[in-house]
Amino acid sequence: MAISRRRPTSADVAARAGVSRTTVSFVLNDRPGANISVTTRERVLEAAAELGYHPHASARGLAGGMSHILGFVLRQSAEQVAGDAALAETLSGLASAARTAGFRVMVEPLDPVHGSYDSLLRAQHADGIVVSGPRFDDDGLLKLAHDGFPIVLQGWLPGIEAPSVDIDNVGGAMRAVEHLIGLGWRRIACITNAPLTYTAAQQRLDGYRAALEAAGLRFDERLVAHAAFDAGSGHRAMALLLSQRAVEAVFVASDVVAFGAIAAIREAGLRVPDDISIVGFDDIALAAFFDPPLTTVHLPAYNLGVAAGTALLDRVAGRPVPDRTLLSTELIVRSSTAPAIKKEALGPGP
Repeated sequence: MAISRRRPTSADVAARAGVSRTTVSFVLNDRPGANISVTTRERVLEAAAELGYHPHASARGLAGGMSHILGFVLRQSAEQVAGDAALAETLSGLASAARTAGFRVMVEPLDPVHGSYDSLLRAQHADGIVVSGPRFDDDGLLKLAHDGFPIVLQGWLPGIEAPSVDIDNVGGAMRAVEHLIGLGWRRIACITNAPLTYTAAQQRLDGYRAALEAAGLRFDERLVAHAAFDAGSGHRAMALLLSQRAVEAVFVASDVVAFGAIAAIREAGLRVPDDISIVGFDDIALAAFFDPPLTTVHLPAYNLGVAAGTALLDRVAGRPVPDRTLLSTELIVRSSTAPAIKKEALGPGP
């Protein structure tokens, strides 16, 4: 008995060309508005010709065998993702947008050092991805975008061919520091939310510096300490600042990190806000119920997820998407900040 030869599929073409099935569909169906490079298009056409692949007529309107899954990729370790208190709202917004088009969302922590995007897109587990927390050193992401994969950044990365949906990190940080300056504080420290390889961490530090310089205050690198997403790193950063510098107030670029910083302040025998005022960033649910309730920068986490999901659905469908969408932030004043009083600065001098 003769054995029938299996008909090649779009997945076979994608595997040979090293692209996603969505990209194969865009190329073979000549989808208008698809941002696919000439070299990628040629690779797909050559792979299809070598395999003898021809799309079935009825499949041309079905996006080429799509998975109907949107990937939500966080450039953090699984442990860091588990401690991300703002994730639930953002994910809720993204899932809401996905459901309107019959898609589901798959969450994937991707280790910033060893993680690879290949299993998500090149293996066709997702039709497109939202990448949260982009890094300056993410060469794999740059290559995927150049090859035409449907990608949306929840954040910002210079030089990448992908739409960005982000919050105004610089403006939010400036408002936080301007609030402290308006209360009369001058020795204002900064604890970053993450290493500066993360673009959002650099932007929030840039906002801190811009607010100081606009008020005629000197930026002092010795008043900057770096954290790594969690409360423990905030505790260590604050303890280091207190041991080395005179500090009157602190802008902490993450609420979770700020909780650790407050613990270090208390362990040093100081009080918030009587001795040191502190402002966070994110406005997670616990911030309003912490002791003291945390003054912080509110980011619209749910709306951020909706906007990123909507943009990715448009990318997957080949519709035009704005290069950059920027959502505004708002300063929420609570009890962790108070006006300065006339006293000597705390801690050892510079």
